[in-house]
Formats: sequence, structure tokens, C-alpha cells
Amino acid sequence: MLKIVALVIIGLAFGSFVNALVWRLHEQSKDKNKTRLKELSITHGRSMCPHCHHILVWQDLIPVLSWLSLKGKCRYCKKPISTQYPLIELLTAVLFVFSYLSWPNLGQAHNWLMFLAWLPLLTVLIALLLYDLKWMLLPNSLVAWAFGLSLVQLGLRFGFGGHEFSLIIQAILATFVLGGLFYLLFTISDGKWIGGGDVKLGVVLGLVVGRPVLAASVLFLASLLGTVYSLPQLMNHKLKTSSKIPFGPFLIIASITIYLLSSSLQTWLQHHLFLA
Repeated sequence: MLKIVALVIIGLAFGSFVNALVWRLHEQSKDKNKTRLKELSITHGRSMCPHCHHILVWQDLIPVLSWLSLKGKCRYCKKPISTQYPLIELLTAVLFVFSYLSWPNLGQAHNWLMFLAWLPLLTVLIALLLYDLKWMLLPNSLVAWAFGLSLVQLGLRFGFGGHEFSLIIQAILATFVLGGLFYLLFTISDGKWIGGGDVKLGVVLGLVVGRPVLAASVLFLASLLGTVYSLPQLMNHKLKTSSKIPFGPFLIIASITIYLLSSSLQTWLQHHLFLA
């Protein structure tokens, strides 16, 4: 129980970091003034209101509770603070706990190490999800961080898996299933059907799930989620057939789900479809 409570607290803190990271990266992309960039620095900048830019004190920075106590408004300018902030904090906490409950064999030290290495990668994936959802863009800096952390995960799997090169081959094939398909669609459509960021994200997510059959499962689930999201809006004329929607969030949600449930999914596939 203490571990669950600790993960909730850590998840809320990481979710707060995700909100700040995404906003700062977007502001940095708009303003190239050196002084302003220093203020927006992830490592050196102070937390501030996104509206009035007033520096926030510790009472303003308690995940979820500060938003509730301020009734969703800035203490200084009284402008509304988006519900995105507490929702992302809660989502991150829930995913941290779900990761813990889904992780196999945590009684072994090396599985704990892999779990702890997963949490930063999960945090970056949530940041990518949020950024793409808000601005239909996948920043290269975040994709690069996700790529590096996914390589760490692959390295740990390889190291603790008896140095079986089949793990690396499987991961490479998984990147071809996701990244290769997206690159093909990007090339054929000249970037009209899918963005270049999705191609890079596909490579990262292929490394994350690590197996071609799981990568194919990600494609299926992401397409299903995208369809479930789009169809009602098309029927209500909130979307047009020519409207663009970000596919990255669906890919990330599908990848996190498949990755965390991969042991159960693989057992099911072996039993029912004789795959993997």
C-alpha cells in the first residue's frame, strides 16, 4: 500500500512536470529572445502563470490540490487555469500505479530496475501525447528523449534477457512495422496523410513494444481508437472528411496499453492465434 501511495505522489509530481514541460517547449518555439528563453528554461526557469507570467509560489504548485483550492483560477490575474493541469497530473499518477500493478515479477531486482527505467519514458510519452493533442505537432526534442529512453529499455531487456540477439532483431522488426508503414504512407501522400513526426514516433514505439506482433496490435488498437473518436464527430458534423486529427495520441495510448498488457496479450495470442 505504501508503494501505491508513493507512486501516486510521484506520478502527480511528474504530471505537473509534463504540464510545465509542454507549455515551456511550445513557448520556446514561438519566442527566440534570449532573456525570454532563459525564463522558459526547463532546468533554470521559475514556474509561472501561463497568462500573466507571474512567478508562482509553492502554494500554487501542489498537484491537483492547488487547482482545487484556487477554484481553477490564477491567484494573481484570476484568469481560468485549464482543467488540463489536474487531469494530466491525475492521468500520470494513474498510469504510474497501473504500470506497477501490471509489471511482471517485481519480486526480482532487475524487474524493479526496468520498471524504474520505464517511468521516465512513460512521462515523455505523456508529454508527446499532450503536445500533439494541443498543437498537432511532435517536437523533435521530445521524440529524441523518447528514442533514447526506449533504447535504455531495450538495452535492459537485452542485458537481463541473457544477451539474446533475437530481442534486438524483434525490436528492429517492430520499428519496421510501425515506422516503416508510416514512412511509406508519408512518402506516397507527400505528407498529406500522415506527418513526419508520426514516422519518428512509430520508430520509437516499435522499440518500446519490442515485438512485431505487438507493433501490429498497436496499429490495430490505435486505428480502432481513432475511428471511435472520429465517427461520432463526423456524424455530428463537428469534423469533416477533410479535417485533420492528430494520430500520435492514439498511437501512444495504444502503445502504453499494449506494452503494459503485453504478457497477457502474448499468452492470449499464442493460445488462440498461435502467434508470437
